[in-house]
Amino acid sequence: MIRILDIVFSFFGLLLLAPLFIIVWTIIVLTSRGGGFYCQQRVGLNNIDFKLIKFRSMRVGADKGSLITVGGRDSRITKIGYFIRKFKIDELPQLFNVMKGDMSLVGPRPEVRKYVDLYTDEQKAVLSVRPGITDYASIEYVDENELLGNAENPDDVYINQIMPDKIKLNMKYIENKSVKEYFKIIFLTIEKIFR
Repeated sequence: MIRILDIVFSFFGLLLLAPLFIIVWTIIVLTSRGGGFYCQQRVGLNNIDFKLIKFRSMRVGADKGSLITVGGRDSRITKIGYFIRKFKIDELPQLFNVMKGDMSLVGPRPEVRKYVDLYTDEQKAVLSVRPGITDYASIEYVDENELLGNAENPDDVYINQIMPDKIKLNMKYIENKSVKEYFKIIFLTIEKIFR
């Protein structure tokens, strides 16, 4: 049932948001060097890699350094990038990933291979479901970039504190996965964004 909801919502979402996609893509291309979209290898269902699609919010080649974004004023982020990140607009192209079946609207946020390789056997349970655009961890850590920006060693804080906590929150959905939880997380996410 959840897969059917994903297909229906992502199809109509892409249809309704098409004008916004064109506007955002055009602004990105006109205001900074590079394309409008950014693809990054992430780890999905059953530990299989896939290409996650986002609107590009950083300068070309910015991902060759750190894989995590730190602070609200990371110098690698473009001017339009700050705006689309603040309102989570950069995540909207992942509706294509949902349509394709790489992702669900709701599920654990997909990680890069570097961090998945650090998972314990117990933590690898998050790879037993499709990754999602939003989940309890996304809602709880909506200000993750600011937390990392204030850290002396952002990578260490992410690996030893934030990542394990996010996985615990992921498990809350996995252990109670249902249509009811699915809608609950979607509504909580919308509420958090508008706040």
